[in-house]
Amino acid sequence: MSDQSTREVSRRSILKFASLAGAGALFAPALAACAGPKSATTASTAGAGAAGGTLSIVLNRNLVSLDNKLNQYDAAVTVQRAVREALTKIGDKLTPELMLAESFEQTKPTEWTVKLRDDIHYSDKSKVTVEDVETALRLYFEVKAGYVASQFPEQPTFAKIDDRTFTLTTKSPVVSLNSLMSNILITPAKDNKAEELDSGLGTGPFTVASSDSGTGTYRLVRNDNYWGTPAKLDTVNVGYQEEEGARVIAITSGQTDVIDTITPESATSLKTNADIDVIETPGTRLIHLFYNFRKPAGSPLANPKVREALTYAIDHESLIKALMNGQVTSAEGVVPTTLAGFAKTGEYTYDVAKAKQMLADNGGSGLKVRIIWEDSEFAGASRVLEAVSQMLAAVGVTAELKMIPKGGEINAWRRGEAGDWDILANGYGNQTGLALTNLQGQYGGTAEKEKTRDTYHGFVVPEITALLDQAAAESDEAKRNDLLKQAQDKIWAEWPAVWAWTPNNVLAKRKRVQNLNLRATNSYDLAAVTVSA
Repeated sequence: MSDQSTREVSRRSILKFASLAGAGALFAPALAACAGPKSATTASTAGAGAAGGTLSIVLNRNLVSLDNKLNQYDAAVTVQRAVREALTKIGDKLTPELMLAESFEQTKPTEWTVKLRDDIHYSDKSKVTVEDVETALRLYFEVKAGYVASQFPEQPTFAKIDDRTFTLTTKSPVVSLNSLMSNILITPAKDNKAEELDSGLGTGPFTVASSDSGTGTYRLVRNDNYWGTPAKLDTVNVGYQEEEGARVIAITSGQTDVIDTITPESATSLKTNADIDVIETPGTRLIHLFYNFRKPAGSPLANPKVREALTYAIDHESLIKALMNGQVTSAEGVVPTTLAGFAKTGEYTYDVAKAKQMLADNGGSGLKVRIIWEDSEFAGASRVLEAVSQMLAAVGVTAELKMIPKGGEINAWRRGEAGDWDILANGYGNQTGLALTNLQGQYGGTAEKEKTRDTYHGFVVPEITALLDQAAAESDEAKRNDLLKQAQDKIWAEWPAVWAWTPNNVLAKRKRVQNLNLRATNSYDLAAVTVSA
């Protein structure tokens, strides 16, 4: 079969999936001078702006916790940070801003000095202490398979100076520590644990009135004791519904106000509804079909030539045009282009003949692979991966598809504890705006980390890790970006993914919802949102 005819078969298969699924069931896609929220005692409009009302949000994934030690998929950030806050936050321009910290300064190359605000407190009016911060940081590193901790080049050493001041010290300079600490959410030390928390006290503008992590339903109410400018809403009801069709019906019927992660088809349909706004922004999330780098040396997938060969089997242009309405961008590197420090390293190319030849030349003929993904990892994942499996079949590769149910089991699969797999369809969000965060978390693995399965699916290349460590310590931006470019080129040469892409953030809201500013990180400030009757 010629390449052209193979491409036509591929396109016909995709369109067949589209017709079977129907619309809406296929795919989706130094600190700034700002000193954070105004104190409630100094904000001129602290009470006057509270408009009241109830907002209903329906997510596409179960929100299993109100902290982020193990995971913080994009939409969860909105809810988690309405309850808990960090020393810093990442602002609309993807740069760090002060939050619970009054100051956060690099006082030595390997030392940062942090001073807490004197007006911050939890929702029960108890003070935020230096010990709370110390405990939070420690527990993020103690939790098994921690998502956030993996993004730090090393664990900072904590030293208390006084009741409001402490230092964070590292062996090597970590120039992005103020950004990384935006992911460490603060909880009272006595209540914090090395596990996900689905309730408890926070410093945020909302408190938890009720929670059920099993069903993913939460009821948040305005924190009337909030130290900053109070939230406008009285109540926020959070739920989840994995079926996009049901979420679309919920918003069009007025049963809910906001739905996230919708497909291009649904977005197009909802744009015709006079009661609904569809918001789209460029994203910082990378979705990729990532290889399992824990394969033994004799496995075909341990050979980068075989990994490269499979990339040529994917007709990504047809996927983007026929299934994604052009609302995603095929990766041109190993991190999204929206991140500071991104370097273009290459492009994915569709070439069936080359795929077949490289497989034959490198012991990959008749290859069988297992592709896994968590239910609702991204919209329409099952349909997309069915199309991918047919494309692989066209080059002689048999793909078994295995969806992992929601509820935490995916972590055991990631670590190789629940079963073997070859390719993981996975989204990797970014909440710092820095390419270094993704690179460190995914490609900065070490042999020591792999002993506890705390690398990103076994990716351990010492030369790459060394470059990333150098970049993390380099204060000169030009030199740091050069090191990042070198690292990204070497990562690309390892062919870590069959294909990767960055989806646009797509959210739908009823027009009665105002002041919802969707950031590139696919989250928004819930405290600023208002609703009309």
